Amino acid sequence: MNSLTVRMARWSAGHPWRALVGWLLFVALCLGVGSAVGTHNAKTADYRVGEAGRAEAMAAEGHLDRLSTEQILISARSHSRPRTSGGTPVGAPDEGPAASAAHELTARMRRLPEVAEVADPVRSSDGHVLMVEVALKGEELDADHKVGALLAQTRAVQRAHPELLVQETGSPSVSKGADQQRDDDLALSEKISLPLTLVTLLIVFGSLTMAAVPLLLALSSIAGAIGLAMVASHLTPDAGVGKNVILMIGLAVGVDYTLFYLKREREERARSGGRLGTEALVELAAATSGRAVVVSGLAVVASTATLYLASDVIFSSLATGTVVVVLVAVASSLTALPALLTVLGRRAERRARRRAEHGKPSRRLGGRDDGRFWSALLRPAARHPLATLCCSLLALLALVLPLSGLKITEMGRDTHSRAIPAMRVYDRLNAEFPERRVTHQVVVQAPASRSAEVTGELRALARRASADPLFTDYARIRTAADHRTSTLELRVPYLGDSPQAQDSLEHLRHDYLPATVGKVTGARYGVSGDVARYTDYPAHQDGKLPLVIGALLLVTFLMTLYAFRSVVLGLLGVVLNLLSAAAALGLLVLVFQHTWAEGLLDFHSTGTIGSRVPLFLFVILFGLSMDYQVFVVSRIREAVLAGTPTRQAVVEGIRRSASVVTSAAVIMTTVFVSFVFLHLIEMKQIGFVLAAAVLLDAFVVRVLILPAALLLLGERAWWPVRPPKTSVPGPDTALLDVG
Repeated sequence: MNSLTVRMARWSAGHPWRALVGWLLFVALCLGVGSAVGTHNAKTADYRVGEAGRAEAMAAEGHLDRLSTEQILISARSHSRPRTSGGTPVGAPDEGPAASAAHELTARMRRLPEVAEVADPVRSSDGHVLMVEVALKGEELDADHKVGALLAQTRAVQRAHPELLVQETGSPSVSKGADQQRDDDLALSEKISLPLTLVTLLIVFGSLTMAAVPLLLALSSIAGAIGLAMVASHLTPDAGVGKNVILMIGLAVGVDYTLFYLKREREERARSGGRLGTEALVELAAATSGRAVVVSGLAVVASTATLYLASDVIFSSLATGTVVVVLVAVASSLTALPALLTVLGRRAERRARRRAEHGKPSRRLGGRDDGRFWSALLRPAARHPLATLCCSLLALLALVLPLSGLKITEMGRDTHSRAIPAMRVYDRLNAEFPERRVTHQVVVQAPASRSAEVTGELRALARRASADPLFTDYARIRTAADHRTSTLELRVPYLGDSPQAQDSLEHLRHDYLPATVGKVTGARYGVSGDVARYTDYPAHQDGKLPLVIGALLLVTFLMTLYAFRSVVLGLLGVVLNLLSAAAALGLLVLVFQHTWAEGLLDFHSTGTIGSRVPLFLFVILFGLSMDYQVFVVSRIREAVLAGTPTRQAVVEGIRRSASVVTSAAVIMTTVFVSFVFLHLIEMKQIGFVLAAAVLLDAFVVRVLILPAALLLLGERAWWPVRPPKTSVPGPDTALLDVG
């Protein structure tokens, strides 16, 4: 009762208003400092992996890196123009209204400081559409911030020519539209998750005041974490997903940690029957649930930190957001929460005294006695542990089976929702100009003395490609000013996610390049482009996966060993976490790699799973599962420390913790399910799989498998050292001698 957790709670309970003001000042300071330093966003170079990344780095060194481009389509609202040959440049503006609009658009674009160059207008093969391509200056990832000026000019031309259809698309405008859609989706998810969370807490506590406490603390933790994440982004750049994960994980764990603490305080208040004061009850909650919250938070942090081993800017950004918000949530449970409980507890005691003075019966301050309900749920595991264990394991293994058909891919531009206007124009661009669907960039770096030889071999490569039906006859060679770097652009008339586009990349890398540029002495070469990026990223991740998963399993085992001094519980935790994560991933494959749930969940199946989803699931779920593992086993260990036999302690500990664990799981699931309503397919998959994993973990693993396994293990569960009997109060004692 003199641990750091208890000492902090004791001070906060003794000085509640100071603690609350201090917490609010801390949150304000985090936001203030974060706003002052700003967010350091990831640059294009931070995303480079594999051969595509090396090729892009070489091109950038020679100032030949690809520029972000926008395509503006101009056509009559009714197709009535004569057919012409594809790719023919448009001449004078008097050829028609479309040509006049193209001329005006070109002049407007060339005056913009954001524009590097504007290509001559090109007519589609059927003559219906003119296309003007505009290249933007500067960093590729900054283009979506600059594209607004181009969109404004496009709208101006559209207003000047109402008889025409003038539409813009391109990576920058698609990215800008996707960002706006994501912001709108997140606002929608907040509108869904916050009220549902509040309703769930109302059901749990039966009091609006008590229900508001977890929600307010979670929101304040999110606010503080956003400010700290801005500061942390100067150490690990933010990939634009930091706020998303802070909101998702912060609301989930923030409410959970407060719920664990709050439910324990109310439980002990009801048990003491008014014989313990508010400060003593707060200290008691800090010594039990408070310790579990700290261990759980550290477990989530340690598990999530393994994402840094992936050497990927997006995973690093996800890890930073999660680590920061979990640490802030733990801090709030150690400082602000004891203070709030003290203020509310003293108010409740004053109200009870006034009611007693007027001869009115005092209201019950504890939680509802739902022991019978959970005893009924635990009855199968308690009476038939072996049968329960076998049936539950078979059910989860059945969900694991679809995992054998898992297909991983990088979710690129083609997977974005068509609710984004630029994506509808993108589809039209691909239909009208199929020869421009995919561009490969071959990059060669060699001594300047070999420049002529490199150029000759690139021409030979272009001739080989033009004879291949997978390529068009387009080829563009550029050479850097220092003659050390050269590039060749080739086009493919197939969509980037098609098998033909993948085959074209294979031909380039494994056949054409070694037979041409590969013969140049001292040359380094590679292929970049969207297809190369979407191919190399999953390959890079697959190479890092064993390291991350191995570290994750080791961290989970060591954290459980630290918490409970049991090798058996450590191994059991690893196995159960693996099983629930694999089952959830199998369920994800069943839902998202097929079409039967498209209408139900409002998505278009790509037949694949986003490349970041499995690893993110394993890491986050291992951390969140430790919440439940630590909280449940802590209650069991309390009973064992008080002298209760292990088998009886298992049933009693799980019965006492089941309601809060499942309530926390329902709240966490509500948060994750809200992300299923997002348009971005990868976020939709993440929300679905985390919600499924939490439900499986809380209602199958913790209520059926864990108690059955512990009952079968008996005293062996604590190997090598059984917890000694001490005077530490257990769940069956009144705890009146504490404080």
